[in-house]
Amino acid sequence: MAGTAAVRGGRPPRASMQEHMAIDVSPGPIRPIHLISDYFPHFYPFAKHTLRTPEPHPAVTPAIRSAPQPQLDPEREGDSDDSTALGTLEFTLLFDADNSALHCTAHRAKGLKPPASGSVDTYVKANLLPGASKASQLRTRTVRGTRGPVWEETLTYHGFTRQDAGRKTLRLCVCEDPWLRRRRRAPPLGELRVPLRKLVPNRARSFDVCLEKRKLTKRPKSLDIARGMSLYQEEEAEAAGEERGRILLSLCYSSRQGGLLVGVLRCAHLAPMDANGYSDPFVRLFLRPNMGKRSKYKTSVRKKTLNPEFNEEFFYAGPREELAQKTLLVSVWDYDLGTADDFIGGVELSSQAGGECQRHWCECLGRSDHRLELWHPLDGAPLQLSD
Repeated sequence: MAGTAAVRGGRPPRASMQEHMAIDVSPGPIRPIHLISDYFPHFYPFAKHTLRTPEPHPAVTPAIRSAPQPQLDPEREGDSDDSTALGTLEFTLLFDADNSALHCTAHRAKGLKPPASGSVDTYVKANLLPGASKASQLRTRTVRGTRGPVWEETLTYHGFTRQDAGRKTLRLCVCEDPWLRRRRRAPPLGELRVPLRKLVPNRARSFDVCLEKRKLTKRPKSLDIARGMSLYQEEEAEAAGEERGRILLSLCYSSRQGGLLVGVLRCAHLAPMDANGYSDPFVRLFLRPNMGKRSKYKTSVRKKTLNPEFNEEFFYAGPREELAQKTLLVSVWDYDLGTADDFIGGVELSSQAGGECQRHWCECLGRSDHRLELWHPLDGAPLQLSD
């Protein structure tokens, strides 16, 4: 009755919402709505708003107009936290076989993913695996306020031999500066690992690699998990034998002074002996058979380091023939105040030692005024420091 009254009054009839949404819909087979964008046009800021009259189209191939949609990159489908979203790191590796050193030059990073805190103050941390993390840990300076930091800084591992290149892997992590972020042990922004067996000695190789997420493994159930300790730990392949570190020694028989010059240059990748993860190392020298006080020497102590540099030289008087029959014991210790010092490792140089230790000893005593430097791995077995 109300609709009839409205028609009599000269006003157009009103359609309910249900009738409005049922436009061009009839019982029976369902047909597609022709050009629905004409009934509900899209908004374009620079276009005029006009409502066009729908034109007839074949029912077999209906056309539907819509706004242009962005094309999706098939390589970026899935989680946005994949390796490409973490950024890339450019660096160069050089294995200096002549000086037994590995040089890693961190150039720059690109497209780093900003952390939740908004800080972009980053540095690069390097580790050699397997091995103690702090013993082989090096880092660059911190570059602040950019997602594309440029370091151009070289990190050097001394005492890196051909045997290390065949079995070790270099891990590089891009991390936030913990002092600026004011919280500790945050996960790195990304990491990568490079097997060093692919390096050619004395030839630099450049890399531009995508960063990946840090790899975590579940702790073994045999370990006692303290309250608050994470159930996951970083994945690190441990060596079959425990590494104690290595020492760089120089030997030279001086014809002018009439004796043997023993130089203690440096140590690398020492085993940590203190609770803070470091050691306070020093080196003891002992020449057997015992020659009294002239047979024992000791270097100074280097505090809180696993890669100490000594550069100290000691002298043993005597002819070459007599010294060739003796044995030089070199041991590295961790200094402890008020308690006994902890033994880290040692090496024995003599004509009966065998291997590189024998070659180093015999070659230097075989001719005068010939200085030879050589790295020696430390043995964890205690040395006999008395006759």
